[in-house]
Amino acid sequence: MFKTAEGEEIFIIDGHTHLWDGSKANQKNIHGAQFIDCFYGYHTALSPKEYVWPKEKFDNYGAETMYNDLFVDGYDDMAIFQPTYLKDFYVNGFNTIEQNAVLKEKYPDRFILNGAWDPRDGEAGIEALHEQVEKYKIKGCKLYTAEWKGASKGWKLTDEWAQRYMAECVKLGVKNIHVHKGPTILPLNRDAFDVADIDDAATSFPELNFIVEHCGLPRLDDFCWIAVQEPNVYGGLAVALPFIHSRPDYFNQVISELLFWLGPDRLLYGSDYGIWSPKWLVERFMAHELPDTIKKDKGVDLNLEAKRKILGLNAAKLYDIDVATHRARITGSAPARAEENTMAQVAEAIGD
Repeated sequence: MFKTAEGEEIFIIDGHTHLWDGSKANQKNIHGAQFIDCFYGYHTALSPKEYVWPKEKFDNYGAETMYNDLFVDGYDDMAIFQPTYLKDFYVNGFNTIEQNAVLKEKYPDRFILNGAWDPRDGEAGIEALHEQVEKYKIKGCKLYTAEWKGASKGWKLTDEWAQRYMAECVKLGVKNIHVHKGPTILPLNRDAFDVADIDDAATSFPELNFIVEHCGLPRLDDFCWIAVQEPNVYGGLAVALPFIHSRPDYFNQVISELLFWLGPDRLLYGSDYGIWSPKWLVERFMAHELPDTIKKDKGVDLNLEAKRKILGLNAAKLYDIDVATHRARITGSAPARAEENTMAQVAEAIGD
């Protein structure tokens, strides 16, 4: 939890986190190495020097490190797991719901567990979605439209099977659909992350909330023009936020456009952990002020009220979290540091 200079407590829900295994032992082929190496490039280029990890730690940092970085050293009160399977690249998958569920079970008040689906899995995938809902009580899913599967190098939300999966999500109450629509990651194809298919999906399924992770960057204009007319489309700030350190002028451009088109009620904070640490991101974000020229030109302001919403209140509304009740529940409820045996339990879950 972050406290302002005046002593106000800001409730923070990290909308985009992962517990991955990108280690050489888990890499199935050269593409597994390319993928994690590309992530590391973003990590080193956009992080303050004191927060840059050695490559070996970045590849497989582990559950204990994650818990401590998010909730002990960092300011997160809760974090949303966004699984990314990539089983064509990694033997046991890059980051699966089973792996994440170990930490969710150990710290149930700290983590929100999301599932995942891929329309190319057909009927078997729909059955798996039912199993995720039954077993884990998920309210959200992460979609990765550029993931490779055999000869296929991506899919779209407009595909017939994708439409069937979204209809199933409506029936099952899985209302929050987090769609990765961000920068290209080697070896994935840039076009497979295009935001155009969000338009049709949001119109066709008004019962669902579409959280467009990374705000469509580098397709910001396209995303904003879609989101302004689709009230169930939200922007996830992971990837956009780290520019607050390395390129503050660019960050001002991005955040001011998002505030102009979507307003502060439809933006969600996300660290993209473990690419970036929530500690420095939250500190920089809370200290950041938009230039007066931007405030005047676009009529927007990144004031304390907007920051409260972006850092936690918007995500709390999407996931039906009563902030006051939850804040009382987590106060003093968790250990000061993560328990060491968590890492072994996660490894066992991956093996399963």
